[in-house]
Amino acid sequence: MKKSLLCLFLLSTSIGVFAQDAVNYQQPPKAIADLLLAQPTPSVSIDSKAEWMLLSNRNSYPSVEELAMPEFRIAGLRINPNNFSPSRQTFINGYTLKNIKTGKTAVIAGLPAPLFAAHTLWNPSQTQISFTQTTAKGVDLYIIDIATLKAVKVNKKPLNVVLGGGITWVDDVTLLYRTATKSAAAVPVKSLMPKGPAVQLNLGKASPNPTYQDLIKTPYDEQLFEFFATSQLVQYKNGVETLIGQPAIYTAINVSPDKKYLLEKTIDKPFSYQVPYSGFPSTVKITDLAGKPIKTLAKLPSRESTPSGYDNTQNVPRSYDWRDDEAATITWALPLDSGLIKKQVPFHDAVYALSAPFSGQAKELFKTQNRYQSTTWGNATLALVREGLRSKQTIKVSRYNPEAGTIETLYELNETDKYNNPGDPVTEKNKFGLQVIQTVDHGTKLLLNNMTGSSPKGDLPFLAKFDLATKKNEIIWRSTEGTYEYVADVIDPEKLILFTRKESQKEVPNYYIKNLILRIADRKVTDFTNPYPGLEGVTKEKIAYKRADGVDLTGDLYLPKGYDKAKDGPLPTLIWAYPREFNSAADAAQIRGSKDRFTTISWASPIFWVTQGYAVLDNAEMPIVAKEGKKPNDTFVEQLQLNAEAAINKLSDLGVGDRNRMAVGGHSYGAFMTANLLAHTNLFKAGIARSGAYNRTLTPFGFQNEDRTYWDVPQLYYEMSPFSYANKIKTPLLLIHGDSDDNQGTFPINSERLFSAIKGFGGTTRFVSLPYEAHSYRGKENLLHMLWEMNSWLDQYVKKAK
Repeated sequence: MKKSLLCLFLLSTSIGVFAQDAVNYQQPPKAIADLLLAQPTPSVSIDSKAEWMLLSNRNSYPSVEELAMPEFRIAGLRINPNNFSPSRQTFINGYTLKNIKTGKTAVIAGLPAPLFAAHTLWNPSQTQISFTQTTAKGVDLYIIDIATLKAVKVNKKPLNVVLGGGITWVDDVTLLYRTATKSAAAVPVKSLMPKGPAVQLNLGKASPNPTYQDLIKTPYDEQLFEFFATSQLVQYKNGVETLIGQPAIYTAINVSPDKKYLLEKTIDKPFSYQVPYSGFPSTVKITDLAGKPIKTLAKLPSRESTPSGYDNTQNVPRSYDWRDDEAATITWALPLDSGLIKKQVPFHDAVYALSAPFSGQAKELFKTQNRYQSTTWGNATLALVREGLRSKQTIKVSRYNPEAGTIETLYELNETDKYNNPGDPVTEKNKFGLQVIQTVDHGTKLLLNNMTGSSPKGDLPFLAKFDLATKKNEIIWRSTEGTYEYVADVIDPEKLILFTRKESQKEVPNYYIKNLILRIADRKVTDFTNPYPGLEGVTKEKIAYKRADGVDLTGDLYLPKGYDKAKDGPLPTLIWAYPREFNSAADAAQIRGSKDRFTTISWASPIFWVTQGYAVLDNAEMPIVAKEGKKPNDTFVEQLQLNAEAAINKLSDLGVGDRNRMAVGGHSYGAFMTANLLAHTNLFKAGIARSGAYNRTLTPFGFQNEDRTYWDVPQLYYEMSPFSYANKIKTPLLLIHGDSDDNQGTFPINSERLFSAIKGFGGTTRFVSLPYEAHSYRGKENLLHMLWEMNSWLDQYVKKAK
């Protein structure tokens, strides 16, 4: 009895203002828990002939005890000290092969049990599939043979996947991978007596950097990084393993199209204390397949010295890669503006090439007027070059003719202009087995796939033909209204045989084979069932409304099963959002998303509360638009208020939302938005802010899409920080944060300090620190408790509000 009374006492005080220690892990209502723990449908991958389909089932959420296992947090990594792998992964726990032609499902023999698979790769002819299996003591490599339906382990030494899988099929029987060079038990031991203090020095060189987490902090961290990141490159062929080159800290290994050379990128010392491993000094070189050095292309410095500003870059070569349509040609970009985008020059970047045997002079291929981003190769007369400016949200795609050396613009648009995005080029395998641009109609047109297909009627994915001469895009197929269907793969570009994924509000997503020319009935190749029966009867509607300054907004409105507006009246409401910056009001007003998608739920979703009698407005648009020549953030708080008022007014006018019982919430930048709305308005009864950054002076060299520094606009940083107005936050605010947040800028101290400030001024707030959670939460017990916390908060301060 005493124990029961104690539990009741803890429960009753757990959501009180002065509670200190949270109760033990709690469970949300069963309807919410069932949705969270539902097994999602498998992911799907098919071969190019549409003969075999691989179905992959994902593991459910791991326990918090699994998250609590030891890990090293160094150089921007989180490392499992026992098996040379990342400590936080989502694994596949089941593989199944299905023959598409016969419809029969095959069981694969020899799979490890239990299965903790990752890094799934088909071989070039798609007769075999490789994957890694992670155990407590190491990572192994397996190959599934489709003909025999058997899986076999191939490696002799454990793999090292700390810096990524690094697994490559060279040909149908040859694999490259990286192995550990030592036993995990040989990890350097930290001396109780340090050799001296950790010292950092700067001699007058500017080094503006974002606020990264998990960086190297001590000489011992340097030892650990070198130990765990060093690996040996290995070739596997017909059962034989051959060592390639010497152990090194490899970050990339790319095989040349003709399979004669390797492009290697390795990390050099000294290791940086200011940036993660991807920004460490490095060497880019070419070797033969045995690891013999052929040419050193570049010795790249640490990225510490990158100028601030999103379109600025270091004044060094970047973007080294093989040209996919030639046997062995390396390409790279070099700034023509010393890396400073504001420098007045006719061209900001140039792209160069060097072909085997790599002894001649590099050849300039083309220049770009903006910052070069990437090239998609096709053939001797066709490649697509992408350039753009993040600061202006612009992109430009041009046709480059390698044979003639000419380049011409195909289209330019704002990257936020989803209506006019023509799509991405469909590719095919060339003679080297690499994906290059597919042309149709005798090489005159591109086949473009837009898997979103935003339109004034909502997202309607499409397939189009882009005429290279007229630069016009002709849509040849589009998802029909009332459904959401996109092209997952193009099986035959000439015959227009497609592999599509189709869903609707009531139809679970499934895969089909579609023939656009013969126009025969679509053939359904999967039969997935609804994993969320608890949402049956819930209604979803894409609502449109306008804010006071005329900007059009939308949101996804969910209403409870059986809800009758006339009988039940306005409901308590949860508005969930994430602000985005726009340079164009017209782009901000575009409709995003589709009312016809099947409702699925992740741990981060607000839709859970539709089962508890709430109206839920998810994806409520919160655009921050550039006005009158100013930057978007110059009127950030003002526009947040306009967005929120418009949403509340619309829900109230519809008669479904009770304007006196409104809550607002968000994750990350959505949490930042929530705290700002509560600091500057009285529109809501409660707020929920998860893993946010609330003091912008802690991210002084820019945040989100703001590239001005604190020293450029100190008043802006102050005014955008809800921490600056903590004394005005009187609306109940629930703060949740993972105590091991790894995201750039969202250090847990943000929530700790905001909670203390609000508490110091007598506000109503609660801070929940989730053990071992990063920026994205994973632990089952933590997630269930998080949902309980949110549900309790909403019930007390919103549903029961007067």
